[in-house]
Amino acid sequence: MMASLKPPPRRPVRGSTTGRPIMAILDLLGRRWSLRILWELRGEALTFRSLQGACDAVSPTVLQQRLKELRAARLVSHDAGQGYGLTATARRLLPTLLTLQDWAETWASEEEH
Repeated sequence: MMASLKPPPRRPVRGSTTGRPIMAILDLLGRRWSLRILWELRGEALTFRSLQGACDAVSPTVLQQRLKELRAARLVSHDAGQGYGLTATARRLLPTLLTLQDWAETWASEEEH
């Protein structure tokens, strides 16, 4: 069964029958390469090839699928002259991801001791 392009809030998604928006976004962000794509686009728009290279040469098929999903969720936009970039909606998500990154670094340091 193929996952839908956009996990719709208020409808069941993988791992949850509640349809809660948090579960929908976690489903989308938990898909292979989704977070990495958003992370690589945090600074500037990138062409498909540049984004593929920044993502450690993710396969073009997977990258294309994730970009379709992220565009359907209004997190990524595409401008023929600029490439792929984050939308205002995704930019509002960035502080949360940066907080999670800080937490993960602290967690990793604590685990090393």
